[in-house]
Amino acid sequence: MKKIIYFLLIVLVISACGNSKASEKEKTNKTEQKSEDELSTNIIINSNDTMKFDKKILLVPAGKKITLTLNHTGKFPKVGMGHNFVLLKADTNVSEFAEKAAMARKTDYIPEGDQTIAYTKLLGGGESDTIIFEAPKKGYYTFLCTFPGHWQLMRGKLIVK
Repeated sequence: MKKIIYFLLIVLVISACGNSKASEKEKTNKTEQKSEDELSTNIIINSNDTMKFDKKILLVPAGKKITLTLNHTGKFPKVGMGHNFVLLKADTNVSEFAEKAAMARKTDYIPEGDQTIAYTKLLGGGESDTIIFEAPKKGYYTFLCTFPGHWQLMRGKLIVK
């Protein structure tokens, strides 16, 4: 009788382990599928008067045309609380770029050079801007707001898959 009970316990343990492996594979497949489904070519980002973007991570497919809309949902004018979306090239030193940007008032805080991939115009409360650009090669890219003092709070990553 004890042998039968031990045998049944072993069978239960083995079958439970087998099911967990199958469910782990199913979870992995669902996770991979979910991340592919989250890749977007149409992105909407909102910014506000508390110096925040509502998204910190953007997932896009490599080489595809991306349409990005930035909304400034706050009420303050761009003179005091302007926001933009600036996508930097992968090898750009973010803090150096932000320092140059803070001095580029005449060009709405976009410094001269070739360190950007795309950017919106500078917006005040209630304004929006839409840009279209081609997603770069696979990798990680920083985006930020270049209005003076904003870049440390208003930045994120564009992940190209």
